[in-house]
Amino acid sequence: MFQVNGDKKEKKSKKKAAAGSDEEDDSDSSTKPIRSEKKKNPVSLFQTGGDPPKEKKTRKKAPPKAAESEEETLETPQKNSNKKGKGKKSKKKEERPPSPVIEVDNLEEFVLRPAPQGVTVKCRVTRDKKGMDRGLYPTYYLHLDNDKKVFLLAGRKRKKSKTSNYLISIDPTDLSRGGENFIGKLRSNLMGTKFTVFDNGANPDRANADWSNVRQELSAVVYETNVLGFKGPRKMTVIIPGMNSDNERVPIRPRNDNDGLLMRWQNKNMDNVIELHNKAPVWNDETQSYVLNFHGRVTHASVKNFQIVHGSDPDYIVMQFGRVADDAFTMDYNYPLCALQAFAIALSSFDGKLACE
Repeated sequence: MFQVNGDKKEKKSKKKAAAGSDEEDDSDSSTKPIRSEKKKNPVSLFQTGGDPPKEKKTRKKAPPKAAESEEETLETPQKNSNKKGKGKKSKKKEERPPSPVIEVDNLEEFVLRPAPQGVTVKCRVTRDKKGMDRGLYPTYYLHLDNDKKVFLLAGRKRKKSKTSNYLISIDPTDLSRGGENFIGKLRSNLMGTKFTVFDNGANPDRANADWSNVRQELSAVVYETNVLGFKGPRKMTVIIPGMNSDNERVPIRPRNDNDGLLMRWQNKNMDNVIELHNKAPVWNDETQSYVLNFHGRVTHASVKNFQIVHGSDPDYIVMQFGRVADDAFTMDYNYPLCALQAFAIALSSFDGKLACE
């Protein structure tokens, strides 16, 4: 069983909930704004000393995404998480304050720009399964979780593709690969256990002379395979480009498949690369479930719920994701991730194969 842990006050009021660990049990845990105690400056965790990007003009094309931790990712809701009445609503409102004022003047630039330091960008992901084939190929939408519910991104799995391949667009009505609203994509390996996030740059085969038009890799996600078939929290690793001294993402433009984030990580070549993991839930004897503290932002237990952290500061939540309704999820991210990175990482969790469960 997997459960989400609330604040200490919530513990006293016994608002814990147990969640199942089945592959498709997508309940959420309570999630609060992601803030770390400001004992350390988390910015230094992500600086790799890489050269400042030479292509400032195209910088907007490289959204950095938060990496995830290697630990387990199931959360549980609190006991009354499915009941909408009885003061839970007011508590939920208390615990889910709207996102700070976030200005989205230029959508393409915004979704590629790292979150402001010290600000948690709170978003909501909705899944649309309606329509002829949306049961198999649902569309996912990302909005700011505030009063205006500003649209940010849409994503959908491509139909005729050998591996899982999600197109991500800044227009909810245009999810075509050749459209001008195409902003990035998420691609998996054959097993469905490793994913790479790209921006909308060109394939290396179509590189120009100075290589400036070639796509950047914004993140990679690795789900640990569960060979023995034991049920339990998923373990995930997130790999992202480091940040330079100007707090800009270091461009990672692989010239071939052997130079990407996944291969660098596998070969332990971590120059200008940051490794993150999902935070491991803790077993709770009282509720007989694994628990994570989402501070009111997640209300249903699910294997898809996770928090991503850096090994040197597990209190600084780089990203968290969890279910709040059958087809609704909260997704909060912090520096150095951008919206595109975080959304793509979240999409990878929907595509989990049995080998990862």
